[in-house]
Amino acid sequence: MSKRTDRPLRLGVNIDHVATLRNARGGRDPDPARAAMLAQQAGADGITLHLREDRRHIRDADVPAVMAAVTLPINLEMAATAEMQAIALKYKPHAVCIVPERREERTTEGGLDVIADVERLRQYIAPLRAAGSRVSLFIAPDEAQVEAAARVGAQVVELHVGAYCDFCTDGQDAECDRELRRLFSAAARAQELGLEVHAGHGLNFSNVGPIAAIPEVVELNIGHFLIGEAVFIGLDAALREMRRQMALARM
Repeated sequence: MSKRTDRPLRLGVNIDHVATLRNARGGRDPDPARAAMLAQQAGADGITLHLREDRRHIRDADVPAVMAAVTLPINLEMAATAEMQAIALKYKPHAVCIVPERREERTTEGGLDVIADVERLRQYIAPLRAAGSRVSLFIAPDEAQVEAAARVGAQVVELHVGAYCDFCTDGQDAECDRELRRLFSAAARAQELGLEVHAGHGLNFSNVGPIAAIPEVVELNIGHFLIGEAVFIGLDAALREMRRQMALARM
């Protein structure tokens, strides 16, 4: 299904769970801004942080601290609420990725239902774009959702690869292949519509290859696995190995 591509593939590093470790005990350590600096030194192409409504990991003060610590593009993940829009308009990050959010979830469980919220999202996105942020929508690999994302004015879609990762990890080969086909189709449709294509959620060294090989994908956003792996081998080594796996797949 995959084919060789020379399209550049960027790695965005999500540092949320450095903040999770900090918040488990309180205080300042480990510092998410320092993690962002180390990620930049290791060759990351961008930094992602998700400011949740309940502030379970990233806190408000982390946003300007991280932006001041690195020269990399900052991708602020957030729910489509008035509070988060105001924060994004205040700091004007390079990119804003709108995600679904429920307080009881451990992590983002699915893609944004753009089809069900077209008019509100169109109005929500317009001021973010006017402020200079690129707007991305985190969606399931569904062509109808991709088309809705284009209608509301998004410039980027980030395809939720969580189902693919779960099926492949559990050895459900037929379902894994089906989900991978959906990802290829959604990425192709997004490019047809002029949308930039990113992917993320649940990627690790063993499953990143097929996603990195999707020709239309130009950025992978990876966080939890890299921060976890950094406990054992360090953040620099974890990022460099992920980049190696991405490059192998791209060839």
